[in-house]
Amino acid sequence: MRRAVIAGTGSALPVRRVSNAELAREVDTSDEWIVERTGIRFRHIAGPDETTGTLATDAAKAALAAAGLVATDIDLIVLATATPDQTFPATATKVQAALGIPDCVAFDLQAVCSGFLYAVQVADAMLKTGIHARALVIGAETFSRILDWEDRATCVLFGDGAGAIVLVAQDTADDGGAGILATRLHADGRHNELLYVDGGVSTTGTVGKLRMKGREVFRHAVTNLAAVMTETLALAGLSADAVDWVVPHQANARILDATARKLGLPSEKVIVTVDQHANTSAASVPLALDAGVRDGRVRRGDLLVLEAMGGGFTWGAAIVRY
Repeated sequence: MRRAVIAGTGSALPVRRVSNAELAREVDTSDEWIVERTGIRFRHIAGPDETTGTLATDAAKAALAAAGLVATDIDLIVLATATPDQTFPATATKVQAALGIPDCVAFDLQAVCSGFLYAVQVADAMLKTGIHARALVIGAETFSRILDWEDRATCVLFGDGAGAIVLVAQDTADDGGAGILATRLHADGRHNELLYVDGGVSTTGTVGKLRMKGREVFRHAVTNLAAVMTETLALAGLSADAVDWVVPHQANARILDATARKLGLPSEKVIVTVDQHANTSAASVPLALDAGVRDGRVRRGDLLVLEAMGGGFTWGAAIVRY
């Protein structure tokens, strides 16, 4: 069988790191209030010269170095983002140019916080066909650009950053070998009003600001994420007992805890970076994965569950043998 194997991971964060205490000097909030409700202590905020494209490029370079590859080895770039540099062209093409790749398939994908999982499934399918051999899959966001800094219920939750993986197509006869074993995606557009941006090119002609009904999102997130993880494990013919690490979307510490409990997994098996990065939307899963790989927790042969849910609603999971 032909599988897409993670050959390297990388990440990039803006230079500016903002604590809850610093944020409280500008917003009617407090460190205690934020930590108690979300688990967030820090977030990174992009400066004027830092964009989704520059962060994505830096994360891609780190992933390529970890994979032992050069940029021209790549023939596919899929970039998940809800905050592109421009309406068009795709930010993926800016990454391609910045990396010095003269020609490859490069496009953006928009599924908000689930974007990286959507991008993984798309790249996995394209590699399995044999048309492509090596892909950069990137999640990158500058959500600080679409926050209402007078709305303390939302502005404290998000940060900027990028994460990337290099996927390499490999032929294997081993059912227990490395690679993406199963993916499952969902969407339900009936819940648009629970998490959305109140602007758009064809509606208001403006970028708009993020709006969210947090309690309703929390309820849907816990239910949907536990269900899709169970569903994807079953698709791979595996049980939760086989999982070494859950690498979740970093939205809220309470969502991470509740989802793990529903799946019957101890919190010690969950990679948590929400305290350091806040919610970075499509970047949060690859950022957390890279953190786990680089600090030595995630090792070759480990079974990983990647999962996310975002506006739309969209949600999904992937089972990966690292």
